[in-house]
Amino acid sequence: MSGHSKFANIKHKKEKNDAAKGKIFTIIGREIAVAVKEGGPDPANNFKLAQVIAKAKSNNMPNDTIDRGIKKASGDAGNVNYEYNTYEGYGPNGIAIIVKTLTDNKNRTAANVRSAFTKGQGSVGTPGCVSYMFDEKGQIFVDKEECDLDSDSMMMAALDAGAEDVKEDDDSFEILTAPDDLETVREALEKEGIAMASAEVNMIPQNYVSLTDETAVKNLQRTLDLLDEDDDVQSVFTNWAEQDD
Repeated sequence: MSGHSKFANIKHKKEKNDAAKGKIFTIIGREIAVAVKEGGPDPANNFKLAQVIAKAKSNNMPNDTIDRGIKKASGDAGNVNYEYNTYEGYGPNGIAIIVKTLTDNKNRTAANVRSAFTKGQGSVGTPGCVSYMFDEKGQIFVDKEECDLDSDSMMMAALDAGAEDVKEDDDSFEILTAPDDLETVREALEKEGIAMASAEVNMIPQNYVSLTDETAVKNLQRTLDLLDEDDDVQSVFTNWAEQDD
């Protein structure tokens, strides 16, 4: 989501308790429903659904759960009334925050998002107020512990698959793609036997901002926690340079 510990943050999310995992599955279930309504139940002919399935698999959602979701959405296609909304704003010390939601009650979600910002001493801004500070990219993480490839081999495999860039950290490889190329790259790497810890389209900050004031950190964390607990919130992106624990 944010900061120097991007991969550590992903691992932390995956290690959260069953309630948190349940929320992830709920979010993905909604995304499946919307994708099926918009483009049909066949991922081969529905790029958005293929992307959601990739996200589901990277979050360890069982295949039968995915299949059930697609079948249910196919039958309920006319009843799906979820809509995507994006909110932008500022946390303490001007930290940029982008909140992506998927909801069946826009008024409820807007009130909850605004409340989360306010309780953390931040504020919701106008559309576009902070998104210019981010780049939308397909982002794939590969855990080095789960991968036998060295840096050069990973770079070669990723670029051959159509990736834009590969970055290396102590414990992971970060593979960046154009948003529309994420699924193609993911499939190519999967065929090469490369296990991926996550594969999603994310908003990546162009620059990160550090917080040294303890109160500001606590307030920002309160906002992020409240947003994380909201079932209508899909994802949250910030330019906070969150330090490793």
